[in-house]
Amino acid sequence: MSIRIVLVGTTHPGNIGAVARAMKNMGLADLALVNPKKFPHSKATARASGAVDVLKNATVVKTLPEAIKDCVFVAGASARPRSLNWPYMEPRECAAKLLELGQEAMVAAVFGPEKSGLSNSDLDHCDALLTIPTNPDFSSLNLAMSVQVLSYELRMATLAGTPPHYEHDAPLATSEEMEKLYAHMETTLTDVEFINPENPRHLMRRLRRLFIRAEVDKNEVNILRGIFAAIDKHRQGKS
Repeated sequence: MSIRIVLVGTTHPGNIGAVARAMKNMGLADLALVNPKKFPHSKATARASGAVDVLKNATVVKTLPEAIKDCVFVAGASARPRSLNWPYMEPRECAAKLLELGQEAMVAAVFGPEKSGLSNSDLDHCDALLTIPTNPDFSSLNLAMSVQVLSYELRMATLAGTPPHYEHDAPLATSEEMEKLYAHMETTLTDVEFINPENPRHLMRRLRRLFIRAEVDKNEVNILRGIFAAIDKHRQGKS
């Protein structure tokens, strides 16, 4: 499985070790840490308890885009309601999607800091919102528990057999390629005065949601960027 678990801004090193153990229990090994407060750390090693190899092989980066740049699908875990309509998935559905797309390229599940969770800016880089249905009177899950729930569903989906796989005409675009498209799009739409340069974020988030639903492939990214390049060239010729 080409499935990566990404932890963003983890504050307690023991939680990183507990996540590594949860991952190894269910056959996962690819761990990425985005700007952890303390790592490496003895508490992480102690809590890993047999999964120290997952910690040793973990990738540490400064930003979320770095951690997921080669991924074609990213699920962001959050229990908080959001103002924009992100596609929602529960763990079983999310695991099936990760397993399906993980057959052809890298995919990831992202978990935020223990107290605040993922920010809206983090979710801008995700294709779906992963929510774990819990008792509404006591809905708090710690970081390792959340990873364990998804890891279990991934394990069960794997044991159930390879899911049906839709063969795309071209490989899906990676997160890095989509970020370059969004940057080009925002620049061009600002230049043609479609986007207010003082407040581009809200509209760009809606456009991200649109393209997420489309599951854009590499050829389509090239077409779209070609269109924006032609607009840029035409405007430069008129100036």
